[in-house]
Amino acid sequence: MNSAKIIVIDDDPTGSQTVHSCLLLTRWDKQTIVQALRDDAPLFFILSNTRAFDADRAAAVTRQICVNIRHALKQLRAQGMNIAPIIVSRSDSTLRGHYPVETDVIARELGPFDAHFLVPAFFEGGRITRDATHYLIVEGRPVPVHETEFARDSVFGFSSAFLPDYAEEKTGGRIRASDVRRFDLAKVRGDVRAELRGLSGNTCCVVDAIEQPDLDGFCRQITEITAEGKRFLFRSAASLLTSLAALPPQPTPPERMAVYSRNNNPGAVIVGSYVAKSTRQLTALMALPGISAIEVEVDRIQQDREIHLQQVLHSAATAFDAGLITVIHTSRGERVFGDSTERLAFGEQVSAFLVDVVRGLPCELGFLVSKGGITSNDILSRGLELRTARVLGQVMAGCSVVHCPDTHPRFPGMPVVIFPGNVGADDGLVQVLARMTGSRG
Repeated sequence: MNSAKIIVIDDDPTGSQTVHSCLLLTRWDKQTIVQALRDDAPLFFILSNTRAFDADRAAAVTRQICVNIRHALKQLRAQGMNIAPIIVSRSDSTLRGHYPVETDVIARELGPFDAHFLVPAFFEGGRITRDATHYLIVEGRPVPVHETEFARDSVFGFSSAFLPDYAEEKTGGRIRASDVRRFDLAKVRGDVRAELRGLSGNTCCVVDAIEQPDLDGFCRQITEITAEGKRFLFRSAASLLTSLAALPPQPTPPERMAVYSRNNNPGAVIVGSYVAKSTRQLTALMALPGISAIEVEVDRIQQDREIHLQQVLHSAATAFDAGLITVIHTSRGERVFGDSTERLAFGEQVSAFLVDVVRGLPCELGFLVSKGGITSNDILSRGLELRTARVLGQVMAGCSVVHCPDTHPRFPGMPVVIFPGNVGADDGLVQVLARMTGSRG
């Protein structure tokens, strides 16, 4: 038996935001990967959470994942199941993440590859690439992403949205901008098979895309050429996965996701993301009736953690008993840190606090919404202790819904919305809440 499988190593858990019916893995031991390789879905995600780590730890985690993928593939080959993997290093559509650290490790452990492609387009989030420059659509206007707040990230900052220059900057000149192969819109919308066949030596390529059909046509050709034996690695946002997987429409429409909410019980919203978009969405949500807002004061996490945790949980239980939607959010704004190590360590402390909050929420909760990528990863893997989870689909463009298994010891069958920090309009949280409660489509 020979088959293809798309394996997505996701640096936070939001890459599934354009697909459905596939598995998310929060563990990556060999047997869990074997289970996913045997699954009927054409792709699965391994949630590495490496965007929350420093470069050395990100490399170590990625290496461990790759080694276990290699062993899992070998085990299945010995059983007569030959799988041709397509490896995607899924990262942020605003160019934040450990590039080239992760793609270098993947190339060493699972290569050699003939090329690696930078494909950061994410149409649902208003991210497009034209003439090798990556843009964020802001109020209908394309803004080069290096002019946005994301380029000033204290860990993953960058100076150019022109992807060849970005590659040169991030690789410290190892990849020169002049050596980057550009697949512009004219190429992507035409026949690039001959050019794909001619790639070798892990050439760095950048791909233009301003709408989904651009990637649909490109991926059909990629699939054909990889079937001939060429090996490609992808560093992409989520829209590429839509085209690679070629899935039918999701079984449950977004406006009907309330069917998964448990017993019409009130749910909870956890907001860990602090970017400006998340804050605007939080403000709109808290203006609704029937909301109980509880602030996690991040300064108190270091000063009197346990007292503050019990106060937050008591307030959450009181809100649930009163039939209110509980909105638990961190205090707003991004702190200034001395270096990236200090910033990442502080982020881990805050995330660990939110994990403990989730563990202590009322077990009859109707649903849970998690706002923020790193927040969502820790909630799934540690707060809910899910080894795997199945993606039901999207409740809103870019926002996946998964559910706890019916055997979960605390939250059996509870749906969980994974809502990335940088996705959605200002009323995004309001829309998601409305759909999960069935109050409007």
